[in-house]
Amino acid sequence: MINRLEVKQVSKIIDKNTILQDVSFSLTQGKIYGFIGKNGSGKTMLLRTMAGLVKCSSGEINFNQKKVIFGKEMPYSAGIIIENAGMYPNFSGMENLNFLASIRKKITKDQIRDTIVRVGLDPDDKRKIKKYSLGMRQRITIAQAIMERPQVLLLDEPTNSLDENGVEQIRRILMEEKERGAIVCLASHNMEDIRKICDEVFVVKAGKVQLVKKDENE
Repeated sequence: MINRLEVKQVSKIIDKNTILQDVSFSLTQGKIYGFIGKNGSGKTMLLRTMAGLVKCSSGEINFNQKKVIFGKEMPYSAGIIIENAGMYPNFSGMENLNFLASIRKKITKDQIRDTIVRVGLDPDDKRKIKKYSLGMRQRITIAQAIMERPQVLLLDEPTNSLDENGVEQIRRILMEEKERGAIVCLASHNMEDIRKICDEVFVVKAGKVQLVKKDENE
C-alpha cells in the first residue's frame, strides 16, 4: 500500500485570528514537498497540525485513512523539526539520541551512531549539546528526526545555521529519505532547497495553501 497523508479542509483559529483557512491537499510517499511563505503565513502552524501537536479548529488530517487526533497516538511514525527541539543541553549528542531512542526501542546504538556519522558529526564527541555550534545543533536535530526511519518527515527550516557543505549534505540526506519511501515535508526560506530537491511546492499565504509550479517561485 502506498502511504498517503491527507489534509482535509483544515482551519485553525486562535483568539479570533485565523491562522489556517480551509486547507486541503494530499501527499504521497517517495516525494519531497516544499512549503514556502513569509513569516507568520501559517507554515509552522500547518506542520504542527500535521504532526498532531495542535488541535484543528475544523477539518481533519488522515494518514492512510486513519485520523490524526491531538493528544492521541499518531497513526504514522514521524520525524519532526519544528521550532526548538527537545534536546537536553547537559547531555552529549549521543546521550540525547540514546535517550530518545529508548522511548520506542526501535533502533540499536549502532544505528544511532551511524545516523550521527551520516549527518556529519562524531558519535564519540563527549561535548555537551550546550557547547555545540549552531550548525552542530542543527545536525543533531536532523539526526533525531531521521534516525528511526519514519514514514513522514516534517521539517521546518532544516538547513538553518549550516554552511554550504552542510546544506548540500542535508539535501542529499533528504533525497535519500525520499528514495527510502518517506513523505518529506520541507518548510524553507531557502529557494535553492525548493528548486533543487522538491517535487511539488505549496505557497502558504495568509493561512491559505496553494500548489504552484516550482518555476513560478524562482
